[in-house]
Amino acid sequence: MRYTPPSTPMHHSLSDSVVEDNVNIAEALISMWDADAAFANHHHSRLAAVNTTSLNFKDNRYQAKQFLNSIKSLQSAMHYYTEHDSASHQLVRAQKLMQTAMRRLEKEFYAILSTNRRYLDHESVSSLSSRASTILTPSVSDNEYESEEEFRFSGVDGSSPPSVHESEDDRASSVVMADLKAIADCMIGSGYGKECVKIYKIVRKSIVDEALYNLGVDLSFSPSEIQKMQWKALEAKIRGWQRAVKVSVRTIFFGEKILCDHVFSSSTPVRQSCFKDITQSGALVLFGFPETVAKRRKLSAEKLFQTLDMYEAIANLWPEIEAIFSDEPALAVRSQALSSLIRLGDAARSMLADFESAIEKDSSKSPATGTVHPLTRYVMNYLTFLVNYTEVLPDIIGDWPEKGHAQLPELYCSFEPESYSSAMAARIASVMLILLCKIDGKAKLYKNVELSYLFLANNLHYVVSKVRQSSLKELLGFDWVAKHESKVEQYVEIYKRIGWGRVVESLPPPDAGELQADGARECFRRFNIEFEAAYQKQLEWVVADTTMREEIKTALSGKLLPIYTALYEAHGVRLRRDAFRDSIVRFSPEDLLNYLSDLFHGNDGSGSVSSSSHSRS
Repeated sequence: MRYTPPSTPMHHSLSDSVVEDNVNIAEALISMWDADAAFANHHHSRLAAVNTTSLNFKDNRYQAKQFLNSIKSLQSAMHYYTEHDSASHQLVRAQKLMQTAMRRLEKEFYAILSTNRRYLDHESVSSLSSRASTILTPSVSDNEYESEEEFRFSGVDGSSPPSVHESEDDRASSVVMADLKAIADCMIGSGYGKECVKIYKIVRKSIVDEALYNLGVDLSFSPSEIQKMQWKALEAKIRGWQRAVKVSVRTIFFGEKILCDHVFSSSTPVRQSCFKDITQSGALVLFGFPETVAKRRKLSAEKLFQTLDMYEAIANLWPEIEAIFSDEPALAVRSQALSSLIRLGDAARSMLADFESAIEKDSSKSPATGTVHPLTRYVMNYLTFLVNYTEVLPDIIGDWPEKGHAQLPELYCSFEPESYSSAMAARIASVMLILLCKIDGKAKLYKNVELSYLFLANNLHYVVSKVRQSSLKELLGFDWVAKHESKVEQYVEIYKRIGWGRVVESLPPPDAGELQADGARECFRRFNIEFEAAYQKQLEWVVADTTMREEIKTALSGKLLPIYTALYEAHGVRLRRDAFRDSIVRFSPEDLLNYLSDLFHGNDGSGSVSSSSHSRS
């Protein structure tokens, strides 16, 4: 090692004898800590017999303090000789002593870093950061003490018990950090900063890389491998990355920053350089992963949520990322995190556009039963998941231009984006508008008008239910829900009027008065024809929602049963006694109720009347 004189004040008041005495004292103390060799001169013959390998900062903290102080004295002596007699053999002697002392400090610095990983782990250091007074535990180089007893009494040597607010591990961590700082200060101040920094970087980088690897951050993984990976495997990687990035930022990088800033607080360039070299490679891989995923080709709309998860993870951590990597040397890491955020936002917008386009281009057939269309289920399930990202979606779609609705049916063109309180609400309402227009178009393809309105009721009811059951309700507002619930009721009423109007009209009106036998027979005949036609036509139709299904059945029963029951009680029993007239009265009120109960289940067999009862009509 070559000694580089630091720039410190000269000591003009010193005399040659005083300086030489200081060098002699320093030589005795330094030789006491020199594990490689002992100096054989009369100034320290007694000390040379000491087992030097047993001396270390942990077990001999008072001697360690004296050792660091002797280096300061030696440094002052070297400045004195450099100024007054640069050719003096005493200067050469002092330089050799300094090299010996620095070798010993290098070993001690490495030993402290290597053997105290438990107390220097990122969680311990991070927890200490919230208690500044703990971190500022005096090191072996702080303060001056007249004797070892005074030093031990002060508690600096770690012999005193911890305070009630401080655990044994916390105190041990703070002492180890303080000792590292004391050695670093001494070596940097003595012109041996490079040697100190080299040791620190090697040890701490291996610890950081190991911690990242244990979290699943593989530093050897290449972007090309990610591009070729099957989506299921990549999905697992994304989930692992989400966990890893939180721990990495809030524990690993944060703890490393605290430790680095503390140990090298005497030199801003050194601490910045150390932190950069220790964390940059791992941080670039960690923050580069989302960008690589975002660049992946053929990211379908279904991949949006994994993309938003990664965007949300970085966005939520961004203040901490900026704070931890705030120094100029760490600019590359901040830039990479920001680049990933931008790329993820672009990918999310692209996938949302593809999602909207897929709705508009959907050409699938409408279900023959009039039930909820698969497109409706898909879109609404998609949107209910999407609305969970209200914290980040405004950033992504805030300035995204709305799509025009010039080709949409006039019925739906009253949509006004400015009526919504946020760009996200307007965008989601716009997507739902596209869906409803698509459903309206599919409804027009049914040959049965009543089935088309049942289809509209089914699908719009499903949409409104999904809105009510999710955060979409708060986003779109009460007016939206009320307006579309009213439209569902309109569709149901139209369906009942068209689908069952002829059945209702076949029965005598309430104010028709007493019917004669021939009139009653005609009513039964017409009712049989109309009811059986409506029943057979609608037997396989479906009302998907249980509540709406029962409401429709109840409404139909309310329209038919009271009038039919009155007609049956007045004429049905008498007409049924004649075996030749039995076909005229085909249904009792109970039969009628059972047949109505059997409707709107489709072919799932969940109706109240079995398939054998169908054959009766």
